[in-house]
Amino acid sequence: MDVLKYDEKGLIPAVVQDFYTKEVLTLAYMNKESLDITIKEGRTCFYSRSRRELWRKGETSGNYQEVVTITSDCDGDALVVQVIKAGPACHTGSESCFYNRIFTAKDREGFSYKALYDELVKRKEDPVEGSYTSYLFKEGKEKILKKIGEESSEVIIAAMNDDKGEVIYESADLAYHMMVLLIEQGVSLAEITEELARRNVIEDKKKQVKSSSGKTYC
Repeated sequence: MDVLKYDEKGLIPAVVQDFYTKEVLTLAYMNKESLDITIKEGRTCFYSRSRRELWRKGETSGNYQEVVTITSDCDGDALVVQVIKAGPACHTGSESCFYNRIFTAKDREGFSYKALYDELVKRKEDPVEGSYTSYLFKEGKEKILKKIGEESSEVIIAAMNDDKGEVIYESADLAYHMMVLLIEQGVSLAEITEELARRNVIEDKKKQVKSSSGKTYC
């Protein structure tokens, strides 16, 4: 705490990041008091530059942010706050405040499961003629489950044949159809990530934190 450097107004920028997905959620500001409250209460508290007052994230919306870690940069004049969020981070209802793409370098568009998931959601909510994804959602759960069964079998066969290329190809098919099923069932990627995180063995005073099913990994 002693190494932190606040600006002339007594503020320090805080980049808020989703603990599970690592997505940047918002950029806010803290002063010494709001940072102290954040640490003591375990939920983000910021300083509003426009209202010139403290504000606890989620006070009115219910979209609280449980703090996991707070890290300062090498100069001590900026923070990264990793959180587990209870709802959208942005006042617009968006999961993140950063959604207006300004520029993307040619041939540098990166793949992400979240981007694919979001695109599949659009195909469900706004069907496109000729879209295979829209077709699956239209056919419903039984069709989706049948495809998952088929793709699972293909992965097994490829693995039995020790064909790495086919394992990759068929696993990608399976991952896609699993994502379609998750959307059909109303399950988010964040929920899957959280479940996997709970299954990861965490040593805390010789206690193991387990998932609701009792399973642990590692």
